[in-house]
Amino acid sequence: MKIKILLAANSKYENYVNAVTECGAIANVQYLPNDNTDYDGLILCGGNDIQPSYYNAEINGSRNFDIERDAAEFTLLKKFLKTGKPILGICRGHQLLNVALGGTLIQDLSNAKDHSSGAGYDLTHEVYAKSGSVLEKLYGERFYVNSAHHQAIKTLGEGLSATLFSDQGKTIEAFEHISKPYLGVQFHPERMCLKLKRSDTVDGLELFKYFISLCKSIKERGFYNV
Repeated sequence: MKIKILLAANSKYENYVNAVTECGAIANVQYLPNDNTDYDGLILCGGNDIQPSYYNAEINGSRNFDIERDAAEFTLLKKFLKTGKPILGICRGHQLLNVALGGTLIQDLSNAKDHSSGAGYDLTHEVYAKSGSVLEKLYGERFYVNSAHHQAIKTLGEGLSATLFSDQGKTIEAFEHISKPYLGVQFHPERMCLKLKRSDTVDGLELFKYFISLCKSIKERGFYNV
């Protein structure tokens, strides 16, 4: 059974494609809100800041907007949420999924220099996972991830539970939905696997393997929790 994954991205998507392909699935890249009923899962990829108007806020640190992509991806995500199929949000995608479910964002972290180099390369830092969470089962209670963001979740969207933290619990680094197959991570697992695998972080491919197996399991059951 081949699993088909829709990647919501408009640039720099090669690492996502490679990771999904390595897991034995088929990756298709687009971010326009076309018909998505043929896909078994959605990955919301990284990118620019989201316009704060989507979470009813004034601009206060957000920058480098892509208005066209924002509009297209929110429309796409709204359609995909109705299917109940698995969704994985990565960095911007993590924030996008949170906002789509009614959450808000910190537009510029007070310690942004600890989370983003501002020079195009990833930093690393330690995170700790909630007991029983997907990431705790994959990587253990404490581990290291890459970091390339200056924003983070402020309030969680409906149904979301924070499962990974940094900065002594002040910064949310991942969440899971309490009843639906939705997961978001602030780090970039696609840059922590295959040829880009780092010696100073965990293996990001394990997260993609988990997501693809989740898509396969739900497809085999023929059941989506809508």
